[in-house]
Amino acid sequence: MKAIQFLIGFALFALASSLASAYDPSPLQDICVAIIDHKDGVFVNGKFCKDPKLAKAEDFFLSGLDKPGNTENRLGFNVTNANVEQIPGLNTLGTSAVRIDYAPYGQNPPHTHPRATEILVVLEGTLYVGFVTSNQLNNTLIAKVLNKGDVFVFPIGLIHFQVNIGKTSAVAFAGFSSQFPGVITIADTVFGANPPINPDFLGKAFQLDPKIVKDLQDKFINGN
Repeated sequence: MKAIQFLIGFALFALASSLASAYDPSPLQDICVAIIDHKDGVFVNGKFCKDPKLAKAEDFFLSGLDKPGNTENRLGFNVTNANVEQIPGLNTLGTSAVRIDYAPYGQNPPHTHPRATEILVVLEGTLYVGFVTSNQLNNTLIAKVLNKGDVFVFPIGLIHFQVNIGKTSAVAFAGFSSQFPGVITIADTVFGANPPINPDFLGKAFQLDPKIVKDLQDKFINGN
């Protein structure tokens, strides 16, 4: 009886462990090109897949990442995505990429990717980058100045950032361990929530005067 209980417990533990470590599923077929019209498709990982026999080169292709993105915004940066939304052939393959352009002193502000680890390579310019560990490791900042050809890794789920500290534009490419890593920009999420989070609560959480919180919310929600 104890042996059976042990086997059942072990099986449940193994199942829980596999679910806990699973992000994008491992594909069980060569390709699973995502389609919008699901009439004849099969639903897999948030997307419907068309008949693999109908796949074509365009399903796995994207052009334009050689073109600079528009950095004329309040933060001075632009992200050009190459994920499953742009390349349907990425569906179930667990990978994607972006091009990031930075104006002089532009920044990709603190954010997280809930579904992916990121590896970043600098093509032009000088960036100051870093991530912050969780409470478990005392919120330690791990940061470094990167130059052309340097590579840096941001672990899955941790808050990280990049800042162009040079006087010229900078360019980087990043790869992700997910077909659709997602992004949570901390300031936009906290102060730009709609409807707004109670400013008294945020004031206590961030040790700020609620009036300052309201002012920040007005900027992020209404763009004032």
